[in-house]
Amino acid sequence: MVRKFYPEEFKADAVELYSSTPGATIKKIAADLGVHEGTLSAWLRAAGVTTVPTAAGRADGGGAGVPETPAEELERLRVENKRLRADKSLLETEREILRKAAKYFAGETTW
Repeated sequence: MVRKFYPEEFKADAVELYSSTPGATIKKIAADLGVHEGTLSAWLRAAGVTTVPTAAGRADGGGAGVPETPAEELERLRVENKRLRADKSLLETEREILRKAAKYFAGETTW
């Protein structure tokens, strides 16, 4: 199998994306970027980024892990809540845009 070469800038951007995305998982970011999960994990380790375990106990979202302490669960839920609020806001904005577009195009129809 041919080994892929990734420029240092791409690696740095991938690490920054993971670090700046609340609730991000290695699995999700790796899929979005089209790289293997192990590759992204290696870049994160090399950059000294600590990965936040998910509820299942692993940063990539799979596997069984050590049970969370109440403080870890609280932090995880706060991060998830923040992400869900951001998603809700984005969806509300998109819905409003679609509503206005539908109104506009309905007014143009002259059948």
